[in-house]
Amino acid sequence: MQRNFIFVLTFLVGTTVSPVNAEPLTIERLHASPAINGSLARAVQISPDGARVTFLRGKDSDKNQQDLWEYKLESGKTGMLVDSLVLVSDESLDEVELARRERQRIYASGIVEYMFSTDGTALLFPLGGDLYYLPIGGDVKRLTNTPATETDAKISPQGNFVSYVREQNLYVLALSTGIERAITTDGAGAISYAMADFAAQEEMYRISGYWWSKDDRKIAFTRTDESGVVLKNRYEIGVNGGVTTIAQRYPFAGTPNAIVDLAVIDLASSKLTWMNLGKNKDHYLPRIDWSPDGTLAVQRQSRDQKLIELIFFDPATGKGKVILKERQQNFTNIHSDLRFIEEGKQFVWSSERSGFRHLYLYKKNGSLRRQLTSGDWQVAATSRRGGGLRSVDETHGFVYFEASVETPTERNLYRVPLNGGGVERLTESGGWHTTQVSSDGSFFVDSGDSPIRPRYTAIRSMDGQLLSYVTENALDEKHPYFPYLANHLKSEFGEFVVEDGTRLHYQITKPAHFDPEQKYPAIVFLYGGPGAQLVRHTWAVTFNQVLAQNGYVIFTMDNRGSSNRGKAFEDVLYRNMADYEVRDQVTGAQMLKNLAYVDPERVGIYGWSYGGYMTLMSMLKHPGFFAAGIAGAPVTDWRLYDTHYTEQYMGMPNYFGNAYKISSPMTYVDKLADPLLLIHGMADDNVFFDNSVALIGALQKARKSFELMTYPGKSHRITGLDEKIHRDQLRLDFFDRHLKGSNN
Repeated sequence: MQRNFIFVLTFLVGTTVSPVNAEPLTIERLHASPAINGSLARAVQISPDGARVTFLRGKDSDKNQQDLWEYKLESGKTGMLVDSLVLVSDESLDEVELARRERQRIYASGIVEYMFSTDGTALLFPLGGDLYYLPIGGDVKRLTNTPATETDAKISPQGNFVSYVREQNLYVLALSTGIERAITTDGAGAISYAMADFAAQEEMYRISGYWWSKDDRKIAFTRTDESGVVLKNRYEIGVNGGVTTIAQRYPFAGTPNAIVDLAVIDLASSKLTWMNLGKNKDHYLPRIDWSPDGTLAVQRQSRDQKLIELIFFDPATGKGKVILKERQQNFTNIHSDLRFIEEGKQFVWSSERSGFRHLYLYKKNGSLRRQLTSGDWQVAATSRRGGGLRSVDETHGFVYFEASVETPTERNLYRVPLNGGGVERLTESGGWHTTQVSSDGSFFVDSGDSPIRPRYTAIRSMDGQLLSYVTENALDEKHPYFPYLANHLKSEFGEFVVEDGTRLHYQITKPAHFDPEQKYPAIVFLYGGPGAQLVRHTWAVTFNQVLAQNGYVIFTMDNRGSSNRGKAFEDVLYRNMADYEVRDQVTGAQMLKNLAYVDPERVGIYGWSYGGYMTLMSMLKHPGFFAAGIAGAPVTDWRLYDTHYTEQYMGMPNYFGNAYKISSPMTYVDKLADPLLLIHGMADDNVFFDNSVALIGALQKARKSFELMTYPGKSHRITGLDEKIHRDQLRLDFFDRHLKGSNN
């Protein structure tokens, strides 16, 4: 069927540097230190007293070795607070902490997380498996020195204690005496306390399993029983020989989840009270918070994920009351947008009930005061860094939030009056912003970038005016990318329309030395799954830039089913994965093929994780359409993926006809007609290597030729300088062979 395409060119960017004496961007330089994208501030925090902005920064000599830095607002000076290598030169972590970091997508070493005391006078951070405490202006103090790793460390709200988890039990250390107290003692085997289970960490972005009350008197914590969860042996084949067997509890789709109970301990009396979560324990607890009035707020999600209930518990009795219910026909997305105000008398909450995520103000009893935002746009969805709601300033009467009001390809900070009114944008348009608002509402920190500007971190007044830079990251002669800048290739952003009238956003990069009279090979880079968005107005020097500089047209689009376009846009994949997504990607690729400067016979495709799955499904459902494809760490059978993610979009296995079968690449292996490279880390604990093993067997059974590369000891993301260079060179060589051939 012939389709009419509508092109809307929305953004064209480039550099103003004259193209002279530029060095070629190589794969080796892409991954080397210092970081090619410049000195970035990570884990940015405003101190509670508003005196400083702290952040983590990698060393110039090793971009993955992070130190703790500060920017003082009064003096405007930046300095290192803690040099990680001075404290610990040889870091060693246990499997629990390594897995926890994998769930958070933390691949750096040194200092990777930290927290302020509530009054802003001290900092706490883990390093090398132990805990360190830094009074601002004083010397670092080591708090623990044990063979085991202390994880999830926190300073209590009143600053009297430091708490942490060690060997599946919760501990509290009094800062005044240094005396340690075990809150739980029988955590072992399948039983753990104050720890988030796999599904909570990986899919719900709940990393912690315990929460302090505001007065330091109580701690709410989970008891997790994983005895019913499938115990899966994962085999790590080491590069030095030998096989390590790691037993991992993994909740495969349709199998039992961990049973999570919730208790509150009164530290003074040691009284333990269990919250009454109901007889049916087959549910999720994605969020737990304390209200300023001492109420424990729990979000409970049903196993089928159609219902989320906000329950307020009395911590003294364990009795709860359902305050709100959010129900969707297909699935209800969790969020991190609960904020209490007026000492718990009211709260701000987000909901997708209108079809788009928006903010609402409620009384404590659950009665709606008013809807704060509205429109056919999204308040930013929950991710590993939190939700879209950034702050509520009661003094000045504003709610601050991140959203994509003008276009889904940009994200900005906005505010809306608590008493109702219009939405006001505070950050500059044309880019993507991650923000934090000071506790007194006097300034905000803006970590932003755009297609023509690498990521910076700035301090701005509440009207958006620049006050100072924490890290400017200017593209000047000192920037690591400056020697390559003159060769930096432009990106074009636009839209096109698919068969139902939906507008989809795309991004295209033309190759080096572009000549519109020539025809070039092209590569589709995709993800395509829920909860993600690739087409954004951001700065990125990645492998795609290397591909473009090596003569390829690079095309990326966000299909239906991806995030930031509303609930209906996402719902199309419900029990129907790789249907609309694949159709949209093929439509986009056909648009690409129709461009005068693209050779339609030389269009490849590649992606990782869901993008690897989409690569397989696109090639198998449309044999002959793509000239070659690379699938990295793909799911090949949704029965091999976890409960929370899979069941949210696919329902339970075998409950709804052939949904799992028609959404599996295994069903279509006999259709493979084009060169395929399959890549997978052999120690992947997220998308198990079993997925690729099953596909390998099926392809062999179907007598289909393919190429394979495995990475011993590597998890879902390939780490290590040499291994990353190897992977990218492998991908470039594969595309050169199959898309350029004798013309290379």
